[in-house]
Order: sequence, then C-alpha cells, then structure tokens
Amino acid sequence: MFKVDLGGGAELRALEPWQAEEFLAHMDRARESVDQWIPWASMSADLAGARKTLQRYADLQASDAGRLYGIWLDGVLVGGTLFRTFDAERGDCEIGCWLEPAATGRGLVTMAVRSLIDYAVVTRGLYRVEWRCSVENVASSNVARRVGMTLEGTLRATFPWKGERRDTQIWALLAPDWPGVES
Repeated sequence: MFKVDLGGGAELRALEPWQAEEFLAHMDRARESVDQWIPWASMSADLAGARKTLQRYADLQASDAGRLYGIWLDGVLVGGTLFRTFDAERGDCEIGCWLEPAATGRGLVTMAVRSLIDYAVVTRGLYRVEWRCSVENVASSNVARRVGMTLEGTLRATFPWKGERRDTQIWALLAPDWPGVES
C-alpha cells in the first residue's frame, strides 16, 4: 500500500471511493473552514456526494490525469492534497490541499505537497507545477511560498463563491528550481 511517513504520527495515503464514510466524517469536521476555498467540499455533504467526489478522482487517476491523497494523523483523516490536474504529455500539473482546523500548525500540508512535487518533477519528469488559491487564502499562499513557488500573477474575479467573485493567485515551480533535478 502506498504511504509516505510525514513524521509525528502523520502519513500521506491514497484516498479512494471505498473510504467515503471516513472522508464524509472528515469533511463534516473541516467543512466550515474549507468550503469557501474548495469547490467540491460542499458537494461532499452526504455519503453519495462524498463517494462521487472520491470516484471522480479515482477516475482521474485511472486516466493519469489527477489524484487525491489523504493526510492521516494518528490514524484519523485530517486533510489532504491532490493533483487537481496532471498532464504528463504537456509536462504540467496543478496541486491543491485542505486541512481541518485541529491539524493546522504542524507543517503537514507543506510536507505532503513536497512529496507530490517530488513525485511530479523527479519521478514523472513534469516541468511545471502550479498552485492556485484565493488571494484571501493566506494559509494556502504561505504553503506555495514555503515549497519554493513563485507568485506569477493574479486572475481577477475567477472564483465564484456565495454570489461573489474572488481573485485567484497563480503560483508555480519549474523543474530546474526543484532540488535533485538537473537543469
């Protein structure tokens, strides 16, 4: 079974449709803090919705176009990270994350994201890794900064939420900027 030890009782593992009940319980704990940043959070409000979200990413994995991973802390699902998009032919992907409030401040997302970047760039040979987040989501932009991404710009009014449109920052990292990759 795939698993990455994140230290301190935390690990990164695949998050799959058979885990829908556990995912739903986690989303119920996280929903208030992540709903405004992650479009599929509100769509995972019951077991059928949770299963549909997980199945969507399982289907993306099967076509090598995306993947969802969970972060477990002491055996409890507390967050995750994902390849929102993954295009090996073009050589680029987009990574995202979420975390419930009880697990913040431990560096879990940063460590998990570093694992995904390493896989994308070193193992799979992708050239560009993107990170998109609301300009209001300071925690998310801090993760991008901590993993060495560069802020490339802001897309105005691209993310609708509760009748308002928010601006989105685009951060990116290129393969030559990642340790272990030759220019």
